[in-house]
Amino acid sequence: MCGFIVSKGNKCNIDKFSKCLKNAKYRGPDNSDIYSHNNVIIGHNRLKIIDLSNNSNQPMLSSCGVYVIAYNGEIYNASELAKKYKLNLITSSDTEILLQLYILRGSKVLAELNGMFSFVIYNNISEELFAARDRLGVKPLYFFSLSGQIYFSSDIRSIVELADSNEIDEIGLRQYKKLRTFFNNHTLYKNIISFPSGCYYENGRIYKYWDCDFSRKEQPKDEHLFELIYDAIKLRMVSDVPVGSYLSGGLDSSIISAVSEVKNTWSIGFSNMNEFSYADTVANRIGSNHTNILISNKEFLEIAEKMVKDRMEPLSVPNEVLIYRMSQIASNENRVLLSGEGADELFSGYDRIFNKFSNLNSFDLDLFDRMYSYGSHKDDDILHYAIEPYLKYKEPYLILSSFFQISHLQGLLRRLDFSSMLASVEARSPFVDYRLVELMAGVDFSYKNYNTENKAPLKRFANNILEDSTIFRKKVGFPVPLDQIFLSENGYNDWLSFNLNILNIN
Repeated sequence: MCGFIVSKGNKCNIDKFSKCLKNAKYRGPDNSDIYSHNNVIIGHNRLKIIDLSNNSNQPMLSSCGVYVIAYNGEIYNASELAKKYKLNLITSSDTEILLQLYILRGSKVLAELNGMFSFVIYNNISEELFAARDRLGVKPLYFFSLSGQIYFSSDIRSIVELADSNEIDEIGLRQYKKLRTFFNNHTLYKNIISFPSGCYYENGRIYKYWDCDFSRKEQPKDEHLFELIYDAIKLRMVSDVPVGSYLSGGLDSSIISAVSEVKNTWSIGFSNMNEFSYADTVANRIGSNHTNILISNKEFLEIAEKMVKDRMEPLSVPNEVLIYRMSQIASNENRVLLSGEGADELFSGYDRIFNKFSNLNSFDLDLFDRMYSYGSHKDDDILHYAIEPYLKYKEPYLILSSFFQISHLQGLLRRLDFSSMLASVEARSPFVDYRLVELMAGVDFSYKNYNTENKAPLKRFANNILEDSTIFRKKVGFPVPLDQIFLSENGYNDWLSFNLNILNIN
């Protein structure tokens, strides 16, 4: 796990580049290094998770001396692929495996990777860059290309400062004001995009290597689904450092914590609003060493301000702050934490909105606005733009579920990555395994909401693992009392203003 910056072009100053890399050191406090060749500069900050030796530091040079990789993520099936292709390895890191696989297979290797990743590989003979991002956009990758200057980075702040490109993207700003996140690869800044998930960059162009078909399909057999869930969780236990788990006491995090058999679990909340009793029930059931963390209103606002300044982007939902603070404290014991993110998106856990749209004959944008939007103001163009990539599926439920499983989920993953990595912690989300996404895509709502019971397949999965009080409790997920924090009846509006004011944006 790490963060990197890559610059190609003659407009980048090495001193300025080094400063930006230092500012992003929270993504990888264990080692920092720079590779430069002609008009290319590659910087990398490493958080040691796999192969703790210095042999796996990056930027990593291939044994032939031609290729250089900067990589952020984890390839969960790396060892399997190394055996399949009989790779001769010097290290035990997935970085070296990924680099060798690319040299051997080129872009074709992307279809074989199961993991979360963004990476850039430089060929110092052809002087060409190759970049790629995982199928679902679990790991961030920002991209800037203008007037012959190219930047790739794990964090947007580095590109803003290197490119001196802080002009606000009006569509991105409208997206945030209405929906509290960004869609269709927009960011807050003009000329800086979120590199598309499931895509790669080669020869100056962006190509798609993965797409998910959300057309209607038959429901899976429980046995197959359950096997995949188990496998997805177990794969994410691969680590040379101790793995823990976030635990709200809800169904999703409880399943992850129970199946993974982690030793440490973590929860956070306010004195007057928390889920500690539910988390304690699960921790006692699975035998984990559990820690409940208290956060005050004052502390919440102080941390939120710091996060916005460090990120140079507004935060999405307020529990982003809680994830950071929880990760910060947990980092003393666990540099890897498992998250239940993605379960609601795959299994239609937001049952109120999914129920409504499963009974419609045509997609209702006004209803979508009322049930999904945070912003109280009217902006139908932004709503339509967000949902437009999925209108091809025609049926309202399929449109909504595909939107949630791709676009909405990416906003949550963006939140999770930054909040955890700011604390130098790697967060892993088993439910975001692309195999699970493909399996559940296009499956009818009746399977996911059997006999009016939401997330029914997950509840059947948990039947012999967790207590009924955990399985059937209402979803909450680290709540934040915004109205009390801002002393207002319009807490979410105040949250919006708070974020934008810090960035001096009207």
